[in-house]
Amino acid sequence: MDNSTSLIIAYNQDRDPERLAMKYDAMRRNAYNFLRGSCHLFHARLPDDKALYRAPLAWTCGDMHVGNFGCYRGDNGLSYFDINDFDEATLAPCTWPVVRLLASILVAAADLGFDYSDALSVAHHTLDAYAIALARGGTRWVERDTSEGDIRTLFDNLRHRSHAGFLDNRTTRSGKHRKLVLDKDKALPASEKQRAKIEAFMAEFAASQPDPRSYKVLDLARRVSGLGSLGLERYVILVRGQGSPDDCALLDLKLARTSSLTPCLVTPEPRWHSEAERIVQAQSFMQAVPAATLHAVEFGRKSYVLRELQPTNDRINLNDSMKDPLRLAGLLQTMAEVLAWSQLRSSGRKSAACADELIEFGEKRKWRSRLLEVAQECARRVEHDWQAYANAYDAGEIAAALAQQGA
Repeated sequence: MDNSTSLIIAYNQDRDPERLAMKYDAMRRNAYNFLRGSCHLFHARLPDDKALYRAPLAWTCGDMHVGNFGCYRGDNGLSYFDINDFDEATLAPCTWPVVRLLASILVAAADLGFDYSDALSVAHHTLDAYAIALARGGTRWVERDTSEGDIRTLFDNLRHRSHAGFLDNRTTRSGKHRKLVLDKDKALPASEKQRAKIEAFMAEFAASQPDPRSYKVLDLARRVSGLGSLGLERYVILVRGQGSPDDCALLDLKLARTSSLTPCLVTPEPRWHSEAERIVQAQSFMQAVPAATLHAVEFGRKSYVLRELQPTNDRINLNDSMKDPLRLAGLLQTMAEVLAWSQLRSSGRKSAACADELIEFGEKRKWRSRLLEVAQECARRVEHDWQAYANAYDAGEIAAALAQQGA
């Protein structure tokens, strides 16, 4: 077995075998899925290059790629397009998320049969858009009225979707009662032990909230979502909400773990009370408007992030966007700007570089060409590691490792 594949198995060894098998299957499908599912490996293999390390420190979501953007509902009730996964968030050189974003463009383009020269041109445009937004020093946000193209379509879909319709997609209704739909795509049954643990926690959590009755648990299940975190302890929880069957709410409770970037960092990390606090605080630093229902919670000597469940169809469909280089370039320009704005917005927080340092860095041009070269190196490494993983998967070595883990 290749060393990279061994590292993947070792990193995922303490996960739920049933959902971990789903993750491994998805990673076998293509190199882009492999990149999404192996954030730890990507950063462990970053080259020791000054283009990556001689850069101001900035807050990063950690797992930056073209699929890590989407629409969400802010705590003010309005919807925004922004970075939407902060499990791996930490303080790192501002170039790290940029090089991962660029590498993800090149890897995804190759998987979808995109011409490499077109993909490289789009990546170059994305890099320039990031640097320009950083140099300008201002922070903006993307909402429906300022959005275009694929992002506008996301907002329109969100606008026309009712809460009751969303509930109908995830639950079954019998009279005045709802229950979660259990399937292999979104939710799996929880054990009695898991149910008792989560219900006890939610009762304690509800008691600390202004309206405890709205957090009464009606049903719960193990959640199937994402790729990098698939297999970690995670639940979808159906709660009472405002009382009627159409006013129930869906919550996402997810175990928080140490960022996979931590072993790769060369500067000390800020201290946190818990890993969940790190995730929630980083998200609040970086997003234009905090997400609705976002809490760092603790029980059973572990920390979790509790949030409103976000529909997975509020994210960009790359298969559609990749069909047109100009369409893709426009979409990625917005993503690059959102990334730059998030770094500027969080500047000066918990030892991050100040805005002036980021602006000065964005104004320089010398680092850009080298960073694009590094991104190409990283993309080639991902392709190589994925091929080794695919060979191990096809040879039955991944299945054998899973069987040993479940024994």
